[in-house]
Amino acid sequence: MISEIHLNIGSNSGDRRAFIARAVAALHMAFGTTPRVSSESVSEPWGYDSAMEFINVGVTLDIERHSQWSPEELEELLSIVKRLERGISSMPHRNAAGEYTDRELDIDIIAVDDIMYSSPALTLPHPHMSARRFVLEPLAELAPEWKHPQTGLTPAQMIAGLRQ
Repeated sequence: MISEIHLNIGSNSGDRRAFIARAVAALHMAFGTTPRVSSESVSEPWGYDSAMEFINVGVTLDIERHSQWSPEELEELLSIVKRLERGISSMPHRNAAGEYTDRELDIDIIAVDDIMYSSPALTLPHPHMSARRFVLEPLAELAPEWKHPQTGLTPAQMIAGLRQ
């Protein structure tokens, strides 16, 4: 059985494309599979004001599995992704007041197959994905048939629901 892990990688500080390329290479090394990478999506920062635009790409990792994901494995997946992110850039994602700030690298787990999961550290699918065009467009490119396990909507259907 092949499991699909859908990620979104973004950067709006420094050499954005180089940070994204390093993250894709690190994912390849960590998971031993060649990531499928979407076209770039350029967007304004989400959740805060900044003059620096983000470059985002979607990444799908196809992992061969022999069983369903356990909660412990999902938490370990998050740990691996965050460790890779910090290994490439130690720049914080939030300022002292807890607000979003510019960042060299941000890697988010968007979905793992059709799993619904929630813990203090991880919610799957990503709780804000349906409001973020920069997440949905790359996901639609890489996995157009994927459906949100709660709403049943494909990425394209979620995009159609966004305000222009």
